Amino acid sequence: MKEIISIAPGRTCLFGDHQDYLGLPIIACAINRHITLKATKNNSESFNIDLPDINKKRRIQIFEEVEKLEKEDFLQSSLKVLKRYNCIPDSGYDILITGTIPINSGTSSSSALTVAWVQFLLKAFGPEKLLTPENISQLAFEAEVLEFNNPGGKMDQYSIGLGNIIYLETGDDFSYDVLKAPLTGLIMADSGVPKETTALLKRLKTNSWLAIEEVKNKIPNFKVETANFDDLQKYLDCVSSDLKPYLEAAIGNFTVTKRALIEFKKEQLNLVKIGKLMNQHHHYLKNLLKITVPKIDAMIDAALSEGALGAKIVGSGGGGSIAVLSPKNKETAIKKALFNAGAKDVYIAAVDQGARIE
Repeated sequence: MKEIISIAPGRTCLFGDHQDYLGLPIIACAINRHITLKATKNNSESFNIDLPDINKKRRIQIFEEVEKLEKEDFLQSSLKVLKRYNCIPDSGYDILITGTIPINSGTSSSSALTVAWVQFLLKAFGPEKLLTPENISQLAFEAEVLEFNNPGGKMDQYSIGLGNIIYLETGDDFSYDVLKAPLTGLIMADSGVPKETTALLKRLKTNSWLAIEEVKNKIPNFKVETANFDDLQKYLDCVSSDLKPYLEAAIGNFTVTKRALIEFKKEQLNLVKIGKLMNQHHHYLKNLLKITVPKIDAMIDAALSEGALGAKIVGSGGGGSIAVLSPKNKETAIKKALFNAGAKDVYIAAVDQGARIE
């Protein structure tokens, strides 16, 4: 093909932050901020890539074999993964990559880039049978997470690839369900504080699993998925004091996510209930996992004081963005309050259809 345009949206996690690396479910949605990759076939044997948003250019030789991947070089890791699936580039392209997703803000700009890149490669070089939302999502996950042995889960790639609002079972019995309930009043606010990712995820994942294993040592059949929240104290008595917050957060966040799923499956979405559940989820993220920073706290407080139904930090934490659920006719006041609290950017977000070729 002489010209290919590959588009991938950002995403926000509504419920289940810091759950997917435990094999627990999440509810996330693609949002209408995008990475757009425009590729024009050239007569060379290279991908000439222009990334004007970050003032970078690079050239990748299509027949080059890279023995050792540079950290977070998801373009090369994708090529390496796709070759295993018989997607072999045989011609060069001039590629322009631009985006409207805030970088390093917890709305998955890097995963959107990976999904758009994988989608382009499959469209250009096949196999055509792999050019499905689920396959694109899985290949992007392999390129971003498995290839680097990173601690993340599948939420980012699948919510971007599949689009809409999805409920994702991330454990051994992997499955997903696209939720059709229309979600209105979603506001995203970027704090401008760069988020932490790998180190923070590694610490939280390690401690969460240690806590779960300590419970299993005393209650062999223990699983977060079957734990009764009313028995929380019994489980907490099984773990050392430094790991108690991680266990309580794992069980609490799982319980909130399952309650939210019940609401999303109803014919009429009750935004008040969804907002209250968002606030409960944020409580665990802030007070137990301690992934917020002062500016995030100020933004959350400002949104709630202006009548927001719910608000929570999004993504790995240590900075990044928040998601706010606004009642009708309150968006303007909430946006103003968020800017006054120091937000770098605030925007109304609509649910996006997901990655696609245009």
